[in-house]
Amino acid sequence: MSRRLRVGVLFGGRSVEHEVSLISARSVMEAIDPDRFEVVPIGITRAGRWLPPAPGRDPLALLAGAARNALPGGEPPAVPAGLPGWGVSQSATGAPAAPAKVDVVFPLVHGIFGEDGTMQGLLEIAGLPYVGSGVLGSALGMDKDVARTLFAAAGLPIVPAVCIRAPEWAHDPAGAMSRALAVTGLPCFVKPAGSGSSVGVSKVRDAAGLAPAITYALRYDRKALVERGVDAREIEIAVLGNDAPEASVPGEIVPCREFYDYEAKYLAESELIVPAAIPPATLGEMRRIALAAFRALDLAGMARVDFFLDRKSGALYLNEVNTIPGFTPVSMYPRLWEATGVPYRALISRLIDLALERHAARAALETSFSPARAEAR
Repeated sequence: MSRRLRVGVLFGGRSVEHEVSLISARSVMEAIDPDRFEVVPIGITRAGRWLPPAPGRDPLALLAGAARNALPGGEPPAVPAGLPGWGVSQSATGAPAAPAKVDVVFPLVHGIFGEDGTMQGLLEIAGLPYVGSGVLGSALGMDKDVARTLFAAAGLPIVPAVCIRAPEWAHDPAGAMSRALAVTGLPCFVKPAGSGSSVGVSKVRDAAGLAPAITYALRYDRKALVERGVDAREIEIAVLGNDAPEASVPGEIVPCREFYDYEAKYLAESELIVPAAIPPATLGEMRRIALAAFRALDLAGMARVDFFLDRKSGALYLNEVNTIPGFTPVSMYPRLWEATGVPYRALISRLIDLALERHAARAALETSFSPARAEAR
């Protein structure tokens, strides 16, 4: 019998989505196939300190609830001890513990310092396979402003929006608001360009509400998007794969609040309808756009693609792409694949296989130049 692969499940982190990450990690660790994989839980505190497993220490338990008070002291390391390969961890007392080497990493750190390419860069340098998109795709998917530029270049339909940068807002707020309203009108939505889980998002109904909304969004990112409000259904499609990605059945979000903000997502009971009732022609176009968006951002492994479907006109708009979506069994991404015929445990296994496939393909590339080989071509 072959050795089980050691899967480093990475969770926590410094972003505002820290708690969401813990929920995703717990779900994955409970559902992963124990016949194929051995879990190595690796936590990151809000301060950025890495907590690899050690005797008597459960990183997930330490980061959850009241157990956070029991976190060991010390300064957060710039790089986790033992990279590359994850090497030797430290015990709670600082003494060396058993080696915690991993074969592949399943990052479930949502938001900045996890989903934005920074974590992926660290794993690339360490030579470790990891689930999901690479450095470029992760960074592009996190930055809604840059992603929109690429979507437009690919001919994909997007809602009109204006990006306001922090220096512009500091020097000419009136001009920035005038520029934005000329494009979006009212109502509009304001959101940080590089945040997730609807953190920092506001709906603006009148001109007086625009300045506070932009100020609020710029607390979480140095760019704020002001986006035209659309009376629309919110539809999501999950994408799975590397070079030949596939699209799932659609799901619909029915927010319990006026729009799908952080509270509607995690603190209240919004309705998730899977599969959503979408006309066949619209669904075909939605799947085409989802796969085109996946390719436009050079994504890999997984992504959840979010759409607006105008209630009156039936117009379809690509909203955004999430490269590390929520991963509890009731989260939309796993639910969409469950309805498409891929159960939760099988989905986790498939994503790990895709990570290994992508790593092998990259490892096969040459990293040194040979004139002889160049001439032979």
